[in-house]
Amino acid sequence: MTIHSIFITILFLSVGRAHNNFPSRSIYKMLVVQKYGGTSVANPERIKHVASRVAEYWEKGNKVVVVVSAMSGVTDSLIKLAKDIIPTPNRREMDVLLATGEQTTIALMAMALHSLGVPAVSLTGPQAGIVTDRSHSTAKIRNITPSRMRKYLAEDYVVIVAGFQGNTEIGDITTLGRGGSDLTAIALAAALKADLCQIYTDVEGVYTADPRVVPNAKKLDEISYDEMLELSSLGAKVMQSRSVEFAKKFEVIFEVRSSMNNKPGTIVKEETKSMEDVVVRGISIDKNQAKITLVRMPDKPGSAARTFKALGAASINVDMIIQNNSPETQNTATDISFTVDKPLLKRAIDVLADIKSSTGFAEIAQDDHIAKISIVGVGMKSHSGVAAMLFGALADAGINIEMISTSEIKISIIVNMDKADEALRVIHAAFFPDTKK
Repeated sequence: MTIHSIFITILFLSVGRAHNNFPSRSIYKMLVVQKYGGTSVANPERIKHVASRVAEYWEKGNKVVVVVSAMSGVTDSLIKLAKDIIPTPNRREMDVLLATGEQTTIALMAMALHSLGVPAVSLTGPQAGIVTDRSHSTAKIRNITPSRMRKYLAEDYVVIVAGFQGNTEIGDITTLGRGGSDLTAIALAAALKADLCQIYTDVEGVYTADPRVVPNAKKLDEISYDEMLELSSLGAKVMQSRSVEFAKKFEVIFEVRSSMNNKPGTIVKEETKSMEDVVVRGISIDKNQAKITLVRMPDKPGSAARTFKALGAASINVDMIIQNNSPETQNTATDISFTVDKPLLKRAIDVLADIKSSTGFAEIAQDDHIAKISIVGVGMKSHSGVAAMLFGALADAGINIEMISTSEIKISIIVNMDKADEALRVIHAAFFPDTKK
C-alpha cells in the first residue's frame, strides 16, 4: 500500500468516526437533560434559538439530551382535526395522531443543530426506550431502556427525544397526558443518572405567586419537592404534579428556568432543615374549581359513603369537603359541600341526580363562580399563627371565606371569583410584607 493510499484510508476512517465532519470527544464534563416546552419551540426562529443554547452546552464538553414538546398550538390543531372527523375519536388512534406533534419538533431541532455543526439525532419516545402501560392518553411509564441513547451519547451526539410519548410492550404508541414532556425529561434523567436536569419554559422559575396577578411576586431560588407538589396540584401552572412526584421518588434534582434568557431558575430538591425557616414558600390560585352542596343529606352512617363512591366510580375527583349540621334539622340532616374541577361539574351533577332518591338529600346546589387560594410551606409544620395571619388579612380586606381545608404544609380557602385576585394580593402582602399590594 502506498503512502498516499494509507493517508486516504486514515482520513476516511477519521471522517467516519467524526460523524460527517462533526468533532468527537471522549472526555466530557456533565450529562445534561434539558426539556423545552411548546412556547420555547413555537416557530423556526425559536427552534434555532434553542438549538444555539443546546450547542453552547455541547461545545463546553457536556453530553446533552434534549426533550421537546410539540410546537405551541400544534396539539390543539391535531385535536381539532380529529374532531372534525369524528366527535369522540378512539383514544388509541388519538395517541398515534398526537405523537406526530413532538416528532415534527425533534426532526426540526436536529436539523437546526446540524446547521450549527453539532452532531444530533432525533428519537421518538419508543425509540428512546420508553415503555408504558396501555392507558392511552394517560399512560404511565413502566420502564426505560436507554441503551440506544447511551450509544449515541458515547458517540458524542446530542440526543433529541420526543416528549409526551412512549409505547406499550406490544408496540402501540401511547401518550402520557398533561405535563408528559416534563415527565419524560425527569424520567430520562433518572434512567441515565444525569448530572443535571433543566426544565425550560416561558417563565424564569417558580414564584411566590402568579406574577400576572401579583406583579412584584418574588422568584424562588429553591423549593422542596413537597412544596412544589402542593403548588402544582393546587393550581400553579409551572409543573404538573405527576412529574414532581416522579422526581421525588427517584431523587432527581431539577431546575425550572426560562429559555428566553440565561438567568438562574428555581431548584427543586429534597427538603432541607434551612427550608423550614421560610414559613410560607408560595401562594397558588386555581380558578378552575366549582362547588357542589347537597342540601339536607340524612345524617346517618353510609350517606356520604354512597355519594362519594358514586362520584369515584365516575372518575370524578373531589377536593375540599365540609359538612355543616343545621340546628333547624335537629341533627337529622346535614349539608355537605365539596369542590370538583369545573370541567367535571356537569358530569358530577348528573351522577348525583341519579342517586338523589336512594341517598335521600333534598336538593343539589352548585356554584362555578369561585376560586381556590392556597398557601404552601414546609415551615408551617414548625410555626404557629399562620392560619390567624391568613384569616386576619382577608378579614381586614372584607373578603369572605366560603370553605377551608388544611394539611401539614398548606391551607386552602374558597372565595368568590370576583374577589379572587384581590384576595391573592392581600395574602401575598401579608406573608411577604416587603412587597406592595
